[in-house]
Amino acid sequence: MSATALSVVPRRRGNLALGRFLRHRLALFGAAAVLGLVLLCVAGPWFSPFGPLTIDLRHRFQPPFVGVHWLGSDQLGRDLLVRLLLAGRISLFVGFAAMALSTVVGVLVGVLAGFYRGWTGTILMRAVDAVLCFPSIFLLLTLAALVSPGVVTITLIVALTSWMEVARVVEGQVRSMRERDFAVAAEAIGVSDAHLMLRELLPNVLGAIVVAATLNVARAILLESYVSYLGYGIQPPTPSWGNMLNASQEYLGSAPWLAIFPGVAITLAVVGFNFMGDGLRDAIDPRLDVHR
Repeated sequence: MSATALSVVPRRRGNLALGRFLRHRLALFGAAAVLGLVLLCVAGPWFSPFGPLTIDLRHRFQPPFVGVHWLGSDQLGRDLLVRLLLAGRISLFVGFAAMALSTVVGVLVGVLAGFYRGWTGTILMRAVDAVLCFPSIFLLLTLAALVSPGVVTITLIVALTSWMEVARVVEGQVRSMRERDFAVAAEAIGVSDAHLMLRELLPNVLGAIVVAATLNVARAILLESYVSYLGYGIQPPTPSWGNMLNASQEYLGSAPWLAIFPGVAITLAVVGFNFMGDGLRDAIDPRLDVHR
């Protein structure tokens, strides 16, 4: 097969995957929701006349859509929209950063366990199983209670409780790829283990890694919200969607919008990333190309 023909094959597969993703309506909705949230959280606060700590006692508990505060105000008269968007910056940062860290750790453990198998793979995967034995939310709360809460520490803690699923996915994919003809041939001509893992096996499992990473963003946002809601995460006055829900508890009857909008934001972010993950999984799965 010529070099031109070889270059057409991955291009065709990429076009087919993109086409499948674009036909996945829920995935498109998820991508639009995530993109909209990111743009609003990044750029939105710059266009507001209110700061996140600006106190307006004359407009305390202003309902949404009836005054100067578009989404209403809280018990101190602070603009809810600005705080919601700034909280989104924190929650999304924790989600993306924790995803990146957990993906790196999970891929490293999964590739080593799937490639070497034997005692090395057994020990690594038993370590994964040992961590998975603990419910993630209790493990997260335990770790959060032992350290000083903050954006960096919560990100690290969420990452440390989220890498195991990535490791399992990657280990299974690498173990399967390890027996394929291309891997056996590369090993037969004497390539190094590092070359075989990084240049031959890892590119073939990138699809599964991308899907797992996308779903991990949603998981990280949800875990940060849990911990902050329970008071062990991001601390006021720094807003996050979780601690905004915590602060709104005593006003559910008189000012329900203080809980509704952060809850909607969390739901939209988590559902958006989950839909994107489902769409990417369906688009990347090569078994869907069989009858094309």
